[in-house]
Amino acid sequence: MAPAMRPLWTVPPRRLAGATAVALVLGMTPLLGAAPAAAAPRPAPCSTDPTARLAAVPSPEQALGFPLGLGQERVVSTDEIRRYLGAVDAASDRVVTGVLGTSVLGQPLPYAVVSTERNVRPATLRKIADDVRDLRDPRRTSARKAAATAAGDPAIVWVTGNVHGGEKSGADAALKTLYELASGLSCEVARRNDNLVTVIVPTQNPDGRDASRRQNEFGFDLNRDWFARTQRETDSKLELMRRYPPQVFIDAHEMGGRQYFFPPNADPIHHEIAGEAVDWINRIGEANKAGFGYNGACGGAVTTECYFNYSTYDLFFMGYGDTVPAAGFGAAGMTFEKGSASAVADRVQQQFHTQWSTLGWAATHKRELLTGYFRIWTDALAQGRAGALEPNEVVQPTNTVQFPVPDIRIRSYFLLPDRQLADVRQLVERLRRMDVEVYEVQRPTRLPTARIFGGRGATNLTVPKGAYWIPMDQPQKHWIQAIMGEDPYTPFPYFYDVSSWSNPLLMGVSTVYTGDDVRPPARLVRKITGGRTAWAGPTGSYAYPLDSAAAAEFTFALLRRGVPLVRDLDSGVVGLPATSLTGEVDRLAGSLGVSLSPRRGPAAGSRLDLPDVGLFQGTGISTTAGSHGEARYVLGKRWGLELKPVTTADINDNTEAFTGRTVLLVPDGSSPTGGLTAAGQANLRTWIAQGNTYLGLRNEGTRMARAAGLTSTTEQPKPTGYTVIGSHLRVDVDGDSPVALGRPAEDFEFNNNDPILTPSTTGTNVLRYPSGDTFWANGYTVGADALKGTVALVDEPTGAGRAVLFAFNPLFRAYNENGLHLVANALLTPGGAAGRAATPPAVGPARAAAAAAPVPADLGGGWRPITIEVAPGDLARTRAVVAGFTGDSRVSEANGSAYLVIPNPDGRQADEHPFLGDLVRALRDARVPLRSVVA
Repeated sequence: MAPAMRPLWTVPPRRLAGATAVALVLGMTPLLGAAPAAAAPRPAPCSTDPTARLAAVPSPEQALGFPLGLGQERVVSTDEIRRYLGAVDAASDRVVTGVLGTSVLGQPLPYAVVSTERNVRPATLRKIADDVRDLRDPRRTSARKAAATAAGDPAIVWVTGNVHGGEKSGADAALKTLYELASGLSCEVARRNDNLVTVIVPTQNPDGRDASRRQNEFGFDLNRDWFARTQRETDSKLELMRRYPPQVFIDAHEMGGRQYFFPPNADPIHHEIAGEAVDWINRIGEANKAGFGYNGACGGAVTTECYFNYSTYDLFFMGYGDTVPAAGFGAAGMTFEKGSASAVADRVQQQFHTQWSTLGWAATHKRELLTGYFRIWTDALAQGRAGALEPNEVVQPTNTVQFPVPDIRIRSYFLLPDRQLADVRQLVERLRRMDVEVYEVQRPTRLPTARIFGGRGATNLTVPKGAYWIPMDQPQKHWIQAIMGEDPYTPFPYFYDVSSWSNPLLMGVSTVYTGDDVRPPARLVRKITGGRTAWAGPTGSYAYPLDSAAAAEFTFALLRRGVPLVRDLDSGVVGLPATSLTGEVDRLAGSLGVSLSPRRGPAAGSRLDLPDVGLFQGTGISTTAGSHGEARYVLGKRWGLELKPVTTADINDNTEAFTGRTVLLVPDGSSPTGGLTAAGQANLRTWIAQGNTYLGLRNEGTRMARAAGLTSTTEQPKPTGYTVIGSHLRVDVDGDSPVALGRPAEDFEFNNNDPILTPSTTGTNVLRYPSGDTFWANGYTVGADALKGTVALVDEPTGAGRAVLFAFNPLFRAYNENGLHLVANALLTPGGAAGRAATPPAVGPARAAAAAAPVPADLGGGWRPITIEVAPGDLARTRAVVAGFTGDSRVSEANGSAYLVIPNPDGRQADEHPFLGDLVRALRDARVPLRSVVA
């Protein structure tokens, strides 16, 4: 099954010569302003003096005017980071620099590669990168060749910081690490440079750094974006990682308090992360303990400037800067967290200590790293051939595996081409860009046994021609299972993010898998397929199904170009005149995986118009994070819509900023009314009745509509112990609503502790959770039966317009593609005959009763509250520990467990919460057995 030739991704794009080419290794852009490296005499044999350095390399004091670490009084600016990298590159023959990409605001993302003078020469660096990449494919690399690489080549280590913009010390420490490697003459420096190629990316989020904000300019948490790569900062970084695959990867963060975390991790750890990587992570932890200094381990009276392990930071969700290097690249991927309450000098110095200790361990064990690295991919191939999944394990000494990986075999996945084909092709491209081999099936193939996503089985299932086959017997077996798996099989119920991210479920595409050893006639996919399938002739037209997020993006692009489009409101198919199909449009369709089918006659259907969208940023809405930022990215950046701000005052006063829009999108937020007065609510009803669309998301989006008399749905309180944390559930789809156009009769919805809504009696319940035996959920859920018969999406008519209300966030992280398609449908659904109503329509009794219903407390602030589950007998001790951190907790008991729910009104993630980590450690120190922690 190995390709006949070396995969394209392993071939460096260009070979250049000269000083400038040093900064262009593997096609990367040179760092602007960096001068050619000065010719320096070869240093003498290494010194036993740890302070011996090359005088030509500027120290931080010389270049910045202050030291880094001890004595540092302020953090380094983004501009200073770039200038210092350029200055070191210009002065040291051990360093080459480049720009891996740009941020949302166009700032360069600089990096440095540092090693020996010989290793960073262009030809040598290319060979090292080629050799390490070859270790990832044992089908073309012999054991003898791998042993030679392990003996003769350096390992590759990445040091990254500042993925969260306000967490700045990791970047400053990375500059200090760069200086030591670039200038040091000691034997410790020589040992690191001789045995390692170190890739340093000081800041992964320069826009957020400048704004002292966790998120990037679109409000995205870049440390949740790794598998989806929606943000340009993430995408360009992963491309550089494919060129320099790491064996060790440091992602330096900050947290609350004055302590420091480095692995061993908290449970859970994803089962497909190789045992070698977990072993390296834990042993690097021992090296960091030895090199940490300060007050050593936390415990007893030692509570500040100390380190802890086995707590808070897991290795499970495939969106992190440790899990993706680990599962996707076979690296020891590690999160380091320093308490932000410490002085800047202590923050930077401690980050430097862990970076330096990690490099020291990696240098000492570089041969073992490279040998084990080859073994990871060799074992992956063998597991894939056998259809074997890795077992679940735990690393915390007090934990046991609560949920083992089931005894199943998976030898192949198949993406079926029957619907959502453009999104199927986008998923194929996502896999290929992580070096997964995908094949297109050339003839129908029978599967004796198969599993259909959604918990169903089948026998003698025929996979049609045109399906995409992903065999597991390939080096990226671990990554395939990690993002394709129907369930992640969590071993232990501790979460601070989501418990499902199955890409086929997120995209809502037809997918099956099998343990049978099948080898269909198939062709390796080398590029995305799409565009015109045949000529229509000058009087004909072209058609495509608008049944996917990719097709929606194509549709908005055409409307922006002025292409006349019509849509069949029964089938959802869109048509355009043949004369509108320019080469540019055809190429765009191809890039998005949209196939254009020729039709003999003109296109027929209802006209599609570009919506005029107002984005609500009134009371309760955060404009720097959450679904407001996701709307700016998806609707604004990707779909190219001009989003116009609408405030609470605009609606209350009925200004043109509100009334001039055809769509009002209300993101998730914290206010149940959006601050609307009675007059503002009447204005909103009148505006909708005139043929416009209200699009409400999750808490604030649905509650604001309910308060205004736009829906008869009510919100049910969540039962005690109810836990649905980023899980997928089956939903039944009501095709009577145009919002459902192009969706299958059964679909999947991503629920992240979302409101539980009763069915509407005055509108169409577009998505409803089944009440019978077809109800299905994956991930980690407790009490999910409370959702049976409730609704996730309603379409409520008012006059000539409608309110489309999502109980969930369809824009979540921009990777919920079936949700994006539903949003596009809502935006493109034409209103009825618009009448300029002078008075607001009356609110019927069902909607009036819903508006008067009490609103459940929003304890999660748009995310989740902290929920701690213990045995009833441990409740008193748990309450006593919790009281040391907060006086605000809600206690209840159900089904043999006690629950303490701590409000999280600001919607903070666990890794930025001011006391959650300390609380969990305090509970463990008090020997309180935790049944689950959800944060």
